[in-house]
Amino acid sequence: MSKSIFLLIFSLLACSAVVEEKPKDYSAIHQEAKSYCQLNGFNQEFYFLLDFSVHSGKNRFYVIDFKSLQVLHQNLVTHGSCDVFEENPEKYKKAKFSNANSSHCSSKGKYKIGKRDYSSWGINVKYWLHGMENTNTNAEKRVVVLHSWDAVSNEEIYPRYAPLSWGCPAVSDKFMKTLDKKLQVAKKPVLLWIVE
Repeated sequence: MSKSIFLLIFSLLACSAVVEEKPKDYSAIHQEAKSYCQLNGFNQEFYFLLDFSVHSGKNRFYVIDFKSLQVLHQNLVTHGSCDVFEENPEKYKKAKFSNANSSHCSSKGKYKIGKRDYSSWGINVKYWLHGMENTNTNAEKRVVVLHSWDAVSNEEIYPRYAPLSWGCPAVSDKFMKTLDKKLQVAKKPVLLWIVE
C-alpha cells in the first residue's frame, strides 16, 4: 500500500471517529432549582431543565428527578427564531433571548407551569407558562406556552437543526404525551427553567 493511500485512509478514519463530549455539570442548577421549589411551594419530585446552549438537533429538554438528580426523560425542544426586530442569521445555531412582545424570541429564566389548555398544535394540549423572573415576565402576553408540534422529531437529528418556534418551547408529540402524564398527576406547580 502506498504511503499516500495509507494517509488518506487514516485521515478518513480520524474524521469519522466519534468525539465523546464530556457531560455538563448541572449540580449547581439542580440545587438552586430544588431550593427555589421548596421556597415557592412548587413540585419537589421533578422539574424541567431546558439548556439552550446545546445544539437544537440534540436532546436538551431534561426532566430531572430531585431525589436522585438523574435525567428521567430527555428530548428535543425548539427555540424562538428571534428575527422580528432585527436580522438573525444565526437563528438555527444559537438561541437569542428577549422578553419583548412579538419578538418571536425565547425568554430564559424560571417559569411556573400553569393551566392545561387546548392547543391547535400537535396533540392539542398546551400548558401556560408564567414567567417568574424579569427575563420572562411577558410569557403570558406573548402566549409562550409548552406544546407539541409534529415538525419536531422524537429523536436526535444532529447535525441538522430542530425547527424554529415563535418563542414557545415546542416538543415532539410523543414526548409531549410523556410530559402531559407527569404534569396531570403533579399536585403542585412544576418548575420549567430555560438556561444557556
